[in-house]
Amino acid sequence: MTYLELAPAITALRSRPEEFEFSDNTLHHLSSRHRFRFLADDDVRIEAACDCSLLRASPEQSRAFHTAYCEWQATYWRPFEINREFASHFAPPGPVRRLAIWLLRRLLTWTPAARPARAPAAVSLRPTA
Repeated sequence: MTYLELAPAITALRSRPEEFEFSDNTLHHLSSRHRFRFLADDDVRIEAACDCSLLRASPEQSRAFHTAYCEWQATYWRPFEINREFASHFAPPGPVRRLAIWLLRRLLTWTPAARPARAPAAVSLRPTA
């Protein structure tokens, strides 16, 4: 059986990790739009619009690719996700949140306007004429 040669993908994953991303349980190569789905350590499915997806990868190369993926996940992708999440904590709030913060501050600092104290009207308790 003829197998798909995964060496170029393994090399790219190791030497140019920024060209890949991971979402929906699938490794994506951004420039080629190839997707790699790991079914097991020795079984990877390639999804592509071209004929690359017609051949399967050998179990040995699938294992090597999975190993390279695990290294990429630990040394590049996971730290990238953590840094992106950390940066999002310090991003300026959006317009709706800014409005909500402004309203909350107004409510917290609001005090009812002081009304002038009215003296009670003098009521005479004496009978008149």
